[in-house]
Amino acid sequence: MSVTEQQLEDAAIGWFGELGWQYASGPDIAPDGNSPARTDYRQVVLQQRLLAALSRINPHIPAVALEQATHELLTVSDPLLIARNRRMHRLLLAGIPVEFSPDSNKRDEKRSDLVNLIDFAEPHNNDFLLVSQFTVSGTKQPRRPDLVAFVNGLPLAVIELKNPRAGGSRRAAPCCAIRSPAHPR
Repeated sequence: MSVTEQQLEDAAIGWFGELGWQYASGPDIAPDGNSPARTDYRQVVLQQRLLAALSRINPHIPAVALEQATHELLTVSDPLLIARNRRMHRLLLAGIPVEFSPDSNKRDEKRSDLVNLIDFAEPHNNDFLLVSQFTVSGTKQPRRPDLVAFVNGLPLAVIELKNPRAGGSRRAAPCCAIRSPAHPR
């Protein structure tokens, strides 16, 4: 019996669901979808989900400091990709340092703390979302991986599914297989 890539995608969505992950269809949460979760196809972070998770994970930190941490996360830049990846890895594991006034009436009094992006101690505090067919505008053309796994609105895994029985070039280079929407399966 032959398994199609769609059947494999549906099975993977089911497996994630059994682990407690929520599911959304990429076209539904696209900027022009029924329930937009982002304003632009270039955005890869689901910011509303991120801010909601940050406030749940870090209830002692004011919203303005959480927004500051989000801004720092979204503006990580370095000319070298490896340096950007290392920085993001550090932020994911250690948190983002912020300063804030614990009392809005005493602005001269500052407090420092870390905004944790993922609650490793209490995993149920995190938001797990699997999205199928999540289109992203690339530098040359849009890309649409089969599945993207978001934790707290952050895309942490991209999954491109291939039929193991398909021959030829479709199996030869899965690392290059994230397709453009103009070239579907």
